[in-house]
Amino acid sequence: MDELLSVAEMHRADEMTIAAGVPGAALMEAAGAAVVRAVCERWAPHPTAVLCGPGNNGGDGFVVARLLLEAGWPVRLALLGTRSALTGDAAVAAERWPGPIEAADPYILKGNPLVIDALFGAGLSRPLEGVAKSIVEAMAGRTVVAIDVPSGLHGDSGRVLGVAPQAALTVTFFRCKPGHVLLPGRELCGEVVVGDIGIPERVLDGIVPQTAVNGPELWRHLFPWPALDGHKYARGHAVVLGGGRMTGAARLASVAALRAGAGLVTLACPPEVFTVYAAGSPSVIVEPVADDAEFAQLLSDSRRNAVLLGPGGGRGAQIRARVLAALEARKACVLDADALTSFAEAPEDLFDRLNKRCVLTPHEGEFARLFGASVGMDSDKLSRTRAAASRSGAVVLLKGADTVIASPDGRAVINVNAPPELATAGSGDVLAGIVLGLMAQGMDAFEAACAAVWLHGEAGHAVGPGLISEDLSGALPGVLRALKG
Repeated sequence: MDELLSVAEMHRADEMTIAAGVPGAALMEAAGAAVVRAVCERWAPHPTAVLCGPGNNGGDGFVVARLLLEAGWPVRLALLGTRSALTGDAAVAAERWPGPIEAADPYILKGNPLVIDALFGAGLSRPLEGVAKSIVEAMAGRTVVAIDVPSGLHGDSGRVLGVAPQAALTVTFFRCKPGHVLLPGRELCGEVVVGDIGIPERVLDGIVPQTAVNGPELWRHLFPWPALDGHKYARGHAVVLGGGRMTGAARLASVAALRAGAGLVTLACPPEVFTVYAAGSPSVIVEPVADDAEFAQLLSDSRRNAVLLGPGGGRGAQIRARVLAALEARKACVLDADALTSFAEAPEDLFDRLNKRCVLTPHEGEFARLFGASVGMDSDKLSRTRAAASRSGAVVLLKGADTVIASPDGRAVINVNAPPELATAGSGDVLAGIVLGLMAQGMDAFEAACAAVWLHGEAGHAVGPGLISEDLSGALPGVLRALKG
């Protein structure tokens, strides 16, 4: 159940189910029952205010109110709008409600009841205003159970449309939506429960979802575990380009690539800082490279099959030339930091040469400098990353607490396991190194990026509070051991 459905795709799943003979009213009844089950598993009966909106989300609320009342809960129900304006299945649900219907007003929250938020679902497209906004603002500090999404949260983007409550529990149906896992939606949803309301799994065959939550089930079958009869060259020979000043970045990436399974890693560096790099991990080969010609000579060895450029590499003409040399040599490439920013003035020079064996790993600032308005910087993170992958022809890994990885073919995943401790200097260099190590072993770019982000998050959890970037590679063996099982 790791697929994520957009609001439009979820509507299509509903429509396909109804077309197959399941009445819409039955789906609404099942949705209300799923909410009530989740509520009763977490709270004992106590005063509850059910706030219903004018659409099907409100219809779900009418079902919840009726079932809670039948279970002995003290329930008040308030409707935003008039009962006569309800249509379809929502009108049927309202007819089955045996109690009074109050006008929606913040006053109904007096006495601090449990709040069932059935005002608006994931399809809301404009900011809340008027009474609806006042009611949502009045939910602050109260225990809120949201049906589908907290009202005011956009289901596809996870953005807040003006105002949205902080839910303790969100109950959605069949599959989560991107807004449940993208920030700030993920935080506002609280605990998320996915209820089974009778939509058959086969509807996914007609929808063909292109978005998922990142996890091993997506890429475990492709993970490059060492073979019993293998050798180091069979596990790939990765190259990391190091710079002359911020030497720690390339060293962190090199060790991470080895921990991720690369058979060999060569760190290419300016001759004047050779001793700095050579004093690092004895498992890393350090090669002085004086100029572009020597770098090209280094890449001429076909066994050196994957290259990371950018961490601490410095900005400017030199790194641009070396990025283009690596691409010209048809190596699998990971481009990070300075390797991306150095093309900000002429991004097409890079995009024209990228291919599906390349992974770009920007943070938000680097992403904006490289892609700018061409991918709609005002759009949500998922849409922007997809657009960037399409435009560049490479896999794009847009970092953050809700990292998004997108492929040029339209596939995308959202990562949810990153702990806040990963927000530390050098963490991104380690991530780039893990991607490199997996690609050196022959893992395809998209799956390698997905696996690396997940491993990086799990390593962060394994270290926990006090984490510094040097800790992450040391935590990888335990994470890999657990993954292998």
